[in-house]
Amino acid sequence: MCGICGELRFDQSAPDMAVLQRMTARLARRGPDHEGFYSDGALAFGHRRLAIIDLSAGADQPMVDDALRLALVFNGTIYNYRELRAELIELGYAFVTTGDSEVILKAYHAWGEHCVSRFYGMFAFAIWDKRTGTLFLARDRLGIKPLYHTLDGERLRFASTPQALLAGGGVDIRIDPVALHQHFTLHGVVPAPRTLLSGIRKLPPAHTLSFSATGEVAQRCYWTLDATRPADTLSEEEWLNATRVVLRRAVERHRLASDVPVGVLLSGGLDSSLLVALLADHVDELNTFSIGFEAVAGEAADEFEYSDQVAQHFKTRHHKYAVPNADVLKYLPDAIAQMSEPMASYDVTAFYLLGEKVSQDVKVVLAGQGADEVFGGYFWYPRMEAESGTPLERFSSHYFDRDHAEYLEMVSDDYAVPDVTAAWVSAQLELPGADEFMDEVLRLDVTRLMVDDPVKRVDNMTMAWGLEARVPFLDHELVELAAKMPVSLKLKEGGKFPLKAVSRGLVPDAVIDRPKGYFPVPALKYVRGEFLETMRTILNSDACIKRGLYRRSYVEKLLADPEAYLTRIQGSKLWHLALLEWWLQINVDPIN
Repeated sequence: MCGICGELRFDQSAPDMAVLQRMTARLARRGPDHEGFYSDGALAFGHRRLAIIDLSAGADQPMVDDALRLALVFNGTIYNYRELRAELIELGYAFVTTGDSEVILKAYHAWGEHCVSRFYGMFAFAIWDKRTGTLFLARDRLGIKPLYHTLDGERLRFASTPQALLAGGGVDIRIDPVALHQHFTLHGVVPAPRTLLSGIRKLPPAHTLSFSATGEVAQRCYWTLDATRPADTLSEEEWLNATRVVLRRAVERHRLASDVPVGVLLSGGLDSSLLVALLADHVDELNTFSIGFEAVAGEAADEFEYSDQVAQHFKTRHHKYAVPNADVLKYLPDAIAQMSEPMASYDVTAFYLLGEKVSQDVKVVLAGQGADEVFGGYFWYPRMEAESGTPLERFSSHYFDRDHAEYLEMVSDDYAVPDVTAAWVSAQLELPGADEFMDEVLRLDVTRLMVDDPVKRVDNMTMAWGLEARVPFLDHELVELAAKMPVSLKLKEGGKFPLKAVSRGLVPDAVIDRPKGYFPVPALKYVRGEFLETMRTILNSDACIKRGLYRRSYVEKLLADPEAYLTRIQGSKLWHLALLEWWLQINVDPIN
C-alpha cells in the first residue's frame, strides 16, 4: 500500500523532477517507509512506500527490471501473487524479490495489458515500457485503490490523490458544474471519470489506460459485473454454501498476503464481526479496534455493547476508543485535508480518528465495507423494491439527496445545469446484464457509487496514517457470486440474509439479530453549538461568498434551522454545504 505519481511528456522534453518531488511529498503519509524516484527521457515516476509484503529494500519502488526494460510504481496488494509467481517461474522468469510488485512486472511482460484479468486484489499501478515508449495505467475491478490524472497537450500527470496533482501545479481548478450536481445529489459521490475540479479526472474502476510518447490514448474496460441468474437454478442452501466457500477463501487471501500482523476494524456490526469469526482460529492473537463518540440529541454514538461481546467471545486483543466531540471538531480540518474529494458521510471522520489509533499497533486491518452494497443491507433497498414507477423514480425517491428543483434553489445561476444526475443514473440502470430492477440498483451501487463513498473513505482515512485497510467483501469472486443471487434471497429478513445465515453458529446471535447500526458521529448530523458556529463561519466567509457556488437565501435557510433539513438517508444538508466549501478552502484555495 503506497502513494504513486508520475509524468509523461508529449513534447519531447524531460519532466521537471522538482515537480515530481513536490507531488511525491504530498503522498508521504500514504507511504512513510521509503521514497523513490525514476526517470527515463519523457517519463518520471515518484513513489512512497508502506512496506507490507517483502519488507526488504529490494522491494522498494519505483521497481525497475533492466532485462525486461520495464519500470513500475504500484499501490495496493495482489492477493494471488504467490500463485502467479509460481506460474511465471514455470514460464522461465527469475525473481529477485518475494513480493507482489515484481509479479506485476513479470506478468505484464508475459501477458501484456491482459495481465490485469489475472490479478486478485486491489491495485492502481503504472508501468513504463521502454521497449515501446508506452505508459500503461490500471485500476482494480472495484476501484478500491485510487488513480487520478490531469492531461493537456504537453503532458499527462497521474497520482494517488488530487492533492498531489495540485502540488504539481498547472491544474484547471474551476468547479465542474456536472460533477457539482452529482456531488449534491448522490451524497458526495462524483462517478468516474469526473471530479469536482475540471482539470482532474479519475480512471474508472476495471479500466486500463495506455499512452504513447506522442500522446495517443487507448482506454479499455477489462471487467463488467453480470447481474443475471445462472442457467442452472440453485436452491437457497446451495447459494448459502457457495457464499461460505467463496467468503472463506476471500478472507484467507486477504489475511495471508502480508508479512506483518493483520487486525480487524470491529464496529460491532454483522460484517466486521463475521470477519473476526473467520480469522480468529487462524491468528494467534487477533487485534480488534472499535471507536465511539458522544451522544447528541439522544442518538447513541457507539456500538461498544456489541463489539465488546464479539471481542470477548473470540478472545481478541481488543482496543476501544471513546472520542469526545471536542476532539472531532479539533481533528476535522486535518481529516478534510486528507479527503481526496469531499465526503459527507459522517463516518469519514470516525475512520480518520480510528486510523490514527490503529496505526500505532498494526499496519494492516480488515474492514467490513462493501457488504451492505454487495448483499443488499441498507434500509433503502427494500423501499426501492416496494416502490412503483420507472426505475429512475423508484431509485431517486429513496436515494437522491435533493431533487433537481431544490438543487437549482441551492446553486447560483453560474452552476445551473439540466438534471444531469438523473440522466446518468437512468442510463446506468438501463445497461444490459441485469435481470431485475434491484439487480440494476445493486450493480450500480457496487460498480459506480460505492467506489466514491465507503471505498474511497476507507482508503483515504486509513492511508492518512500509513495504515492499509483491506475489504474482503469486495473480493471480486464474492461480488460476482452475490450479483447472480436472486434479489429475494439477499433482501430476505430485512436484507443481507446470506451473510446472516453464514454467521449463524459463528457469531453471537445478539449481533446477528440486532437492528442494523451505522458508524455514527451525531455531532455532524444534529448540528449544534460549536459545530454550528464553525459551519456558519465557513459558509459566511469571504472566500465562500466570493466563490459564488451557493445562493445566500438557501444557506441562510439551512443555518436558521439545520436539523430540519436532512437528506433521504438522514444526512445533514448544512454539513454537506459546509464540507465542500471547507474542502476547497483547505485543498484548493492555497494554490491560487
